[in-house]
Amino acid sequence: MDPDFWHIRWAKGEIGFHQHDYNIHMQDFIDRLKVKPGGHILVPLCGKSLDMLWLLEQGYSVTGVEISPLAVEDFFAENDLNSHITDLPDACLYTNKRLNIYCADFFNVDLTHIPHIDAVYDRASLIAMPEERRPDYADRLTDLIPANTRSLLVTLDYPQQEMSGPPFSVTPDEVEQLFSARYSIERVHSEDCLINEPRFRDKGLTRLDEHVFVLEKKQ
Repeated sequence: MDPDFWHIRWAKGEIGFHQHDYNIHMQDFIDRLKVKPGGHILVPLCGKSLDMLWLLEQGYSVTGVEISPLAVEDFFAENDLNSHITDLPDACLYTNKRLNIYCADFFNVDLTHIPHIDAVYDRASLIAMPEERRPDYADRLTDLIPANTRSLLVTLDYPQQEMSGPPFSVTPDEVEQLFSARYSIERVHSEDCLINEPRFRDKGLTRLDEHVFVLEKKQ
């Protein structure tokens, strides 16, 4: 999406994708990432996700990337966290102990100097991308992480013609197309979640499935 799209969404408070509780799939499957406490987890397109707090509480270090300064500032303010702010050539870096959030374009920010990435958590990143940008996202993520790194990926799957995203529909077949050449893929959970999502029913969706994958980058 054009960066201005997200700036406008945040400015208008149109952030229905933001969850007000910790994500249950993250809690259920975080052990599948095989990251010890103290390990470093990357959260692309992090918004002001509370999931970053949960990861910190488990003892992990977290690096988030988010294009909206409003989202980043809200995260620290709403959670009563102080931050040290550093202006970089391509980002504004907010730091608090084991948390670093780069306010920047995920596709362009220089992340070569961040600590070794032990895992990736993606609940709302891939599904925020329109179809034509999803291969670029997969390429970018692959370039950032070492071999054998695991990712926890959560997707939504619905008839795309029934609703314009984001969030966009990403089917299990598309996950295979995007990642199978460079990752082993295991689908660890699927569920029909339409009954619990009245806002999507109100938009006219007749089906909404949620899928959880564990990806492991090949050698």
